[in-house]
Amino acid sequence: MTSPTEPTASAEPKAPKAPATPAAAPDIPATNDRRRWFALAIVMTAAFMDLVDVTIVNVALPTIQHDEGATTGQIQWITAGYALAFAALLITGGRLGDIFGRKRLFLLGIAGFTVASALCGFAANPEMLVASRILQGGMAAMMVPQVLSIVHATFPAHERGKVFGLFGAIVGLGAVTGPLLGALLTEWNIAGLEWRPIFLINLPVGIAALILGARVISESKAPKALKLDLVGVVLVTLAMLALVYPLTQGRENGWPLWGFVMMASSVAIGVALIAYEKAKTRRDGSPLIELSLFKVKSFAAGIAVQTVFGLTMGIFFLTWTLYMQLGLGWSALKAGVTGVPFSIAVSVAAGISVQKLVPRFGRKVLQAGALTMAAGVLVYVYESGHYGLSIAAWQMALPLVVMGLGMGLIVAPLTDAILSEVPREHAGSASGLINTVMQMGNALGLSLVSVIFFNVVEDHMKQGAGNAAFIDGFHSSLLWAAGILVGIFLLMFALPRKAAGDTTEASAESAPDDERRPELVG
Repeated sequence: MTSPTEPTASAEPKAPKAPATPAAAPDIPATNDRRRWFALAIVMTAAFMDLVDVTIVNVALPTIQHDEGATTGQIQWITAGYALAFAALLITGGRLGDIFGRKRLFLLGIAGFTVASALCGFAANPEMLVASRILQGGMAAMMVPQVLSIVHATFPAHERGKVFGLFGAIVGLGAVTGPLLGALLTEWNIAGLEWRPIFLINLPVGIAALILGARVISESKAPKALKLDLVGVVLVTLAMLALVYPLTQGRENGWPLWGFVMMASSVAIGVALIAYEKAKTRRDGSPLIELSLFKVKSFAAGIAVQTVFGLTMGIFFLTWTLYMQLGLGWSALKAGVTGVPFSIAVSVAAGISVQKLVPRFGRKVLQAGALTMAAGVLVYVYESGHYGLSIAAWQMALPLVVMGLGMGLIVAPLTDAILSEVPREHAGSASGLINTVMQMGNALGLSLVSVIFFNVVEDHMKQGAGNAAFIDGFHSSLLWAAGILVGIFLLMFALPRKAAGDTTEASAESAPDDERRPELVG
């Protein structure tokens, strides 16, 4: 799933028989070309598909575990594998579009995403499903970065505000639709396929977007694209795997020594990554990670906030659905409907925060969001403990709405707050990094579920707690989330008191084409 500025399924389109823009020529949108609106519809459809795909899976995980006999580690990898692949390749996907053409990469990404969705839907075992989800995340990383780049190359400046507003609406719709659609498709058991339609639904959408995109999206490239940093990608991936893999698999394997060695090695790999990125900067000025950005205090703090916020979301959403379906015994549909008030509250608060509150109160809005969300978490702790296994969906509405309002106050203005003091020539690189660390935090949070949820459930099951063990595991996860949110509140003091205007559009206006890459968050 992915933050509303980057994200969670996107793709890029092209115009019918329109000549490709030469690599050295700047993008000059044609204001009289009506095909750009058809191209926008295709891009937004692909973006919606990706956003929904991030959220649609969670609600079906208990059914997948039951039907396929998946282990708890495999359940975590179905979501974490996607996030990890997406994060590792996101910046590289943007650069490939700049070099070889955004339309070309968009079409390649959406074709690969569709194939991966088919492989997910027809997976013969949990191992194949995990591998297919990793492929799906990698393909999303190819198409998602092209979305706003294509918009930039297709629409003139005076129309982009309207377009970005539409993207915001799509993000909100995706947040509401994903869990509900996943619940319906799982509950309906179409043609006896159980959970598989949550992936197979992508096939007709992806095929249509691929055919129409090839006709109506215009090609564009960056006149001076940054070079690829494949060594940086490998080092980032290895560092994350060395941390995430043992956290995810350690409990099932009895916490072996090699797991702790791997986690320690992630630090060494991180040090090697920093050294290499410094050398890459000196050599050709195209590192995967622009380390100079971290000299900007607000950016460094904002990256920390984004990472930890992603971690919180990874912990909460997975444990929440397991608590409702495995602990309380609810159906996928009941669990999906229960989450609707949360999604609506996020969308409402996000709109109000950007339009009304942030211009007046600045970072205090984000800090209020962190504390509001923490308060909602604590109310949830109380209610789930007070009502126990007999808790009703309507009794969850209050904490979920409070949490949703808090989240909405954070997610919408956070990117602008982080970018507000970043030099405009680095805005694209900074935006890509923001979205990358969000996904990495999400993957790390999902891996921690083994430690803070499944460990508690297993221990309490051994003590004869029965399904009530899931309440205890959920409490553990919520208390972790509340503590992290308080930490986020404190980190936010390093953000600027007031963001300097709309950096997303402003930076896109002034940055060179190869830097115009604020991703759509999934």
